[in-house]
Amino acid sequence: MKDPQDPHFLQSAICFGGVITIVIAGLLWLEVSLHSLLLIAIVWVAVHSAILGLSFQAIKAAMIAGIHRGLGAIFIFFLIGVLIAALIESGTIGALIYYGVDLLHPAIFLPAGLVLCSIMSLATGTAWGTIGTIGVVLMGLGGALGMPLPLVAGMVVSGASFGDKMSPVSDTTNLAAMSADTDLYSHIRSMLYTTFPTYIICLVIFALVGLSYSGQAASEQELLSLKHHLAIEFAIGPLTLLPLIVLLALSLKRVPAEISMLGSVATAAVLAIAMQDRTVAEVLNSLQGGYFADTGLERLDELLSRGGIQSMMWTMSLALLALSLGGILDRAGFVRVLLSGLLVRIRRAASLMTTTIAAGVVANMSMGEAYLSIIFGGQIFKDAYTQQKLENHMLSRCLEEGATLSTSLIPWTTSGAFITGALAISPLEYAPWTFFNTINPLLSIALAYLGFGIFRKQ
Repeated sequence: MKDPQDPHFLQSAICFGGVITIVIAGLLWLEVSLHSLLLIAIVWVAVHSAILGLSFQAIKAAMIAGIHRGLGAIFIFFLIGVLIAALIESGTIGALIYYGVDLLHPAIFLPAGLVLCSIMSLATGTAWGTIGTIGVVLMGLGGALGMPLPLVAGMVVSGASFGDKMSPVSDTTNLAAMSADTDLYSHIRSMLYTTFPTYIICLVIFALVGLSYSGQAASEQELLSLKHHLAIEFAIGPLTLLPLIVLLALSLKRVPAEISMLGSVATAAVLAIAMQDRTVAEVLNSLQGGYFADTGLERLDELLSRGGIQSMMWTMSLALLALSLGGILDRAGFVRVLLSGLLVRIRRAASLMTTTIAAGVVANMSMGEAYLSIIFGGQIFKDAYTQQKLENHMLSRCLEEGATLSTSLIPWTTSGAFITGALAISPLEYAPWTFFNTINPLLSIALAYLGFGIFRKQ
């Protein structure tokens, strides 16, 4: 077997272009399962890697390494499934919907939900925790108010992404600053130049969209019926909110996410047994298989029948395939060579920033994990920013605007797969409504070409 070679630019373009073609053509035209498409893409990339001289053992090791780097996300998948089931069992989600129907009118639901998700993710530093808890509640509440669920999911993802991008305790925020060798708070201040105006624009858009749907809201009789069936299914009271309070309190104390979720699950399990007349066996089985509602109201049953470890298995299997694919692409160097070939053609700071943002999207599409994309982008682009005499926080800002914000919009990334499992809706459906995730990078690129928000080293 010959020694492995680095791919040429043309071969890298053909290989990566083939992956994108397989996925897009299969999803949009042939309507093939995403799992099958990723399996075909793995074979396609493996063949190109073998042509370079990589052995079967090396290709297999690269797949295993890709999965190993994403194991932390896999554990979170399980815990979020368990947490959702526990919060439904305890009546927490039912109570929040019950009270929310009275508090949130459809006209203000979308901007209020955006702010609520933003505050939650900003305080806890986790988009996944926000989506898996308050996001699930808002999906149920939005459905009860007659709002289209893809629109509600887009609002939830937008708010959760804002906090995940801006919070000083967020993993991606710290990782981007570290990858670019810049100070954390310099990184956050730099992001304010594009993030703040984007957030204001999103608030206005969601407010206008909410007004357009306010006339289609569920009738008062329908909402009364919903509350009646909720009151029959669960013992509603302020105490049922305790698991969510425990989760938020532990998160604010910077307790690791896994421990915070387990504490909330334990609290919810005790409440389910003490308040909801559930047996220990019923609660434990629900944590595995999910909660199955039988309220007599079909729409409510659909909202409440979810959660459990099994509900996340589709998500986990998709993530494993995506991480395997990313492992081979990284080992063979296809994406690295592709981007290096583009870098030598860049002469302007705005073009470099645009390429960095686009590279974050491309890296997410190939490696399936925003953490890897941020680290990869820092390694590839750091020297180019130095040559352009740009401040390091310019690089960290662009890494976040490309990698962090696009990961939730790609179905086969760990984040896209997680949201599909948690909210029961595909990124292909909610992506048109994630205004924050799409407007922020586009606004950043536009401002860069106008010369605004570009900081050079003295």
